[in-house]
Amino acid sequence: MPILATQLRSDADVIALRRAGREICRQLGLDVQDQVRVATALSEMGRAAVATGTADVVIAVVPGTPQATLRAEITPDVAFVLDGDSSDGGVPAARRLVRDLEIEPTGTRVVLTKLLSVTARVDEASLARVRRSTAAAHVADALDELRVQNTELVRTLDELTQQKEELRRFNEELEETNRGVLAMYDQLSSELEETNTGVVALYAELDERGRELAAANEAKTRFLRNVSHELRSPVNSILGLTSLLADSHLDADQAQQATYLRESATTMLQLVDELLDLARAEAGHEDVEPAPVDVARLLDELQGTTLPLLRPGVTLRTSCPPDLVLVTDRRLAARVLRNLLANAAKFTDEGHIEFRAANEGDLVRFDVRDTGLGIAEEHVESVFEEFVQVPNRLQPSVRGTGLGLPYARRTSEALGGTLVASSQPDVGSVFTLRLPSLPSEASSRPARAEVVPQGGDLGHVLVVDDDRAFASVVVAMLQGHAARVSVAHDASHALALLHDGAADLALLDVRLPGTDGPTLRSRIREVHPATGTVLMSSASLPVRDDLDGVLFLPKAGISRDNLVATLRRAKEAR
Repeated sequence: MPILATQLRSDADVIALRRAGREICRQLGLDVQDQVRVATALSEMGRAAVATGTADVVIAVVPGTPQATLRAEITPDVAFVLDGDSSDGGVPAARRLVRDLEIEPTGTRVVLTKLLSVTARVDEASLARVRRSTAAAHVADALDELRVQNTELVRTLDELTQQKEELRRFNEELEETNRGVLAMYDQLSSELEETNTGVVALYAELDERGRELAAANEAKTRFLRNVSHELRSPVNSILGLTSLLADSHLDADQAQQATYLRESATTMLQLVDELLDLARAEAGHEDVEPAPVDVARLLDELQGTTLPLLRPGVTLRTSCPPDLVLVTDRRLAARVLRNLLANAAKFTDEGHIEFRAANEGDLVRFDVRDTGLGIAEEHVESVFEEFVQVPNRLQPSVRGTGLGLPYARRTSEALGGTLVASSQPDVGSVFTLRLPSLPSEASSRPARAEVVPQGGDLGHVLVVDDDRAFASVVVAMLQGHAARVSVAHDASHALALLHDGAADLALLDVRLPGTDGPTLRSRIREVHPATGTVLMSSASLPVRDDLDGVLFLPKAGISRDNLVATLRRAKEAR
């Protein structure tokens, strides 16, 4: 829809084109700034065309959806100069004034386009009105156009002045903001430096506290280990003496009193053992020796040891897949499960206890479920704390130290597993142990002595123990089974006695002042290879390569029968 078609031959035509272009833009709803830009771009290109010849100009409106487009096409008879400084006018100046400028590479045609507002009226009647207004503006003289340009220049100058003032104000505000930011940055930097200093000091203090706690924990473990040894020695002597008393001629009351004495000593020894086990687990000193474990067989063994603990009327049910295998430390896993079963047996006076094992992904899950007293929800986690015993109606008849479950949880963690509990009062409790299979390691633990009663005289037996009371108990137990018993209280004393005459058997305490029992055993075997040796201790036997297959007796379990049977085995194995 052409609005204007004209030819430029002189500067007057260029002025008329400028005036017409501005009027067209005004009529089509463009703002004042766009009016000036389009009109100026047309006049700059028109002036460049007139300087070298003539040019044809067609201005039209191209309909579109949703916006129409103003299109001005200028075709000079001499090609435009496309490159140069915009201050020289022409196409370079027009490029700076309008965004959409389509230029033929040869410079023979330039098309200027400008999107109109969506509200611009481009129907035929409106465009006819634009044509009439444009025709009137096109024939106006140069003086009027000069007046209009002056007005535009004044308005532009005012706008520039206003913008300059706003720019000055913005710069002042920006400088003020920058000063505030710098001040804030300095303050934050200072505070951050102080904070960093405090954090470094805090970390140093935490490290120091960590070292102190580790040292305190190690000292506690060492204290418990030493104290447990010192406590075990007299308790073992008491147990040995009560065993001798039980074998002597006692009336009914005396036998009952000896039984009470033995039970009390056994309880005390159990407390000492649990304290040491807990301290060892807390310090991470549990020696984990993974090996394949037949879970079904383990459950059968635990069932056998638990049945005597059940109250009358309570039943024990076990369930396990026949081919279930777990790679873990069998000794530690059994101790954890034995703790859970013993705990269930203590607090279940009617109903049943269920002991189940099953695969659970990469884990083996053990559940000990009972129909016992149960525990209130707020006390469930507290049962895993040392020495905590939840009050209940069975407590007067139940012996306990409050150390079994804490030890069980820490040992399960040492095995890479978890131990959790859930319970409801008067309904029962469920203790769930989950254990993963550990990397298997070849391990050979020292063999434990078995009771194999056999006949035969023991001959000359050398007993080496720094605990004189327990040594006397052993001597009493050997009466009637040994032709001669010698007693030494340290390694040098023992070697001196052997120098005077070799012994058939040597019963050695593991922990001796100076040279320990295993080292003394090696020396005896070097000097007297025909002497059979048996080690004994209040603690467990150390895991050492040179003790592989050695006969060993725990002091707490020594009785006349198993002592004599073990010494007979040692004599036969010489």
